[in-house]
Parts: sequence; structure tokens; C-alpha cells
Amino acid sequence: MSFPALQKYLVSLHDTPQAATSVWLDQHGRALGRYFNSTLTSAFQAIRVSGTQQIIGFEGFARGHSSGKPGLSLWRLLDHAANDDESIALDRLCRMLHAINFYRQPQSAHVELDLYLSVHARLLAGVRTNHGDAFRRVLGELELPHEKIVLQLPLVAENQNWLLAYVTDNYRRNGFRLALNAADAQQALAILDQLQPEAIKVDAREITDAAATLRLLQEAGRRGVRLIFKRVETETVHATLKELAASAGQILLTQGFLWDLPAALLETSAPGIASQAAGLPAAPALQASAAA
Repeated sequence: MSFPALQKYLVSLHDTPQAATSVWLDQHGRALGRYFNSTLTSAFQAIRVSGTQQIIGFEGFARGHSSGKPGLSLWRLLDHAANDDESIALDRLCRMLHAINFYRQPQSAHVELDLYLSVHARLLAGVRTNHGDAFRRVLGELELPHEKIVLQLPLVAENQNWLLAYVTDNYRRNGFRLALNAADAQQALAILDQLQPEAIKVDAREITDAAATLRLLQEAGRRGVRLIFKRVETETVHATLKELAASAGQILLTQGFLWDLPAALLETSAPGIASQAAGLPAAPALQASAAA
């Protein structure tokens, strides 16, 4: 274990839920959390370099926990049932669980790996100021590397881009890198101009405009932004993306069921984690964050 403060915290956790605690360990050492009457845990899906299949990061997902196996995503059940305060509490609990469950695994210590964690849409408007401060303090107490965590912000309506701009500024002040989600290539091009994220994720199922996708690949490469095509589920879609990336002269980053199902354990099978992700946009270094 490369993170002694995290190890000390894990040792302090019970192996069964206690009345006064919201986090405990199962028999496999995985951190579980309590949200009302639900038990949840983490699953991770790899982000790979197409062609070599080298892994450069993982995205964390919240999963219901039942009979020792991760279940379905909780968000669909809770989106319309929870109020803003409850959704914010769930969002923060999930990111804490993901960080614990990621960094407790030895594979996470590899220098090239980033952890991508989603921020729920309700948190954007529900937290008034200083987004990221609470999570940064949790990471600090566990001595986990916030600079290796990329926060994924959700899709919003175009008239709410001002809110994204405000929130991204808050998160950057707390030392986080940011990935923005886009529905398609056209929206991704607009986001690149307006918000200048460190990474952008595009739904590969919505790649219907080849010309816009080619421009996006070229522009992201020119700006040093990591462009990740998520939800790659068929070889046909993958082949289209490979052709466009080759035309743009860019490395193709992909994520999806074609290679990986979300799982509790970090899958680093051959050809495995990249020791040197040659040709990839470097993860931009942030200036020292303002203490909040």
C-alpha cells in the first residue's frame, strides 16, 4: 500500500455496518457505504489507448451492493426521489468510496493512472460556493493525490453554461482537473471554446457528423486536451473512430463495453497499463490551488 494514511483509515473501519458509521468494509476489503436503506460500493471501467489497449485511467461508478456482488446504478432510482441535500450527500459519499476503493488497490499507484469521478448535476446548483473544498479535505486527510483525480461535470443546457464556468473555476481553485461531457462532436467543439477543460468525453453512440468529429480530434490535439470517446460498444463504431483519428493524426482514447465491464477490481491485463503514454496530451499541471 502506497498510501499509509489510507491504510490506517482502512484498518480503523469495521467489517460490519455500525449504527454511527456510514462506511465499512466487506469480506473482500472493499469499502461499502450506507445511503438511507441502500448499500453501495464502487466499480471501475478502464480508459484505454486504442490499438495498444494501454490503460491510462479508470472511471468510478456507484453500484448497489447485494449478496457480495455490485448491482445496478443507484442514480436512476434516486434522481427523482431525493432532494438536493440528499443528492449532494450521496454524490460526496460516492466519490469518497471511489477514492478509497481505487487507491486501496496496488495497481492505482502507477504514475500514469488517473481516476475520473462524476459530479452529479444537482450538486452544481445545490452547493453555493467553493465547489470541491469538501472532497479536497477528505483526500487531504487520507493523503490521497487530488492532482490525479479528474472530476467529470455533467451535461447541462446551453443556457446554464455560465454555471459550468463558475463551477469549473471553483474546482480548479481547489486543485482539481476537469473533464466535461458532451452529447456529440458539435457540442464538444463549443465546450472547448467556452470552458477550456483538461479533458472532454463524447458519447461514441452519437458520432453522426464525421466532419465535426474530425475537427474535434484536430482541435483537441492542438490544445492538448485529452479527448475520450465513451460508450464504445461495437467494433463498427470503434473502426469509424480509428479512421477519423488516423485522418486527424491523433491518438484515440476510448472507453466502453467493447473491452471492459465496470468491475470492483482494477483490470490491468495485457497489454496493461501504459508505462509511457507516448503521443498523448500530457495531463496539464495546475498552479498551486488556493486554500479554501
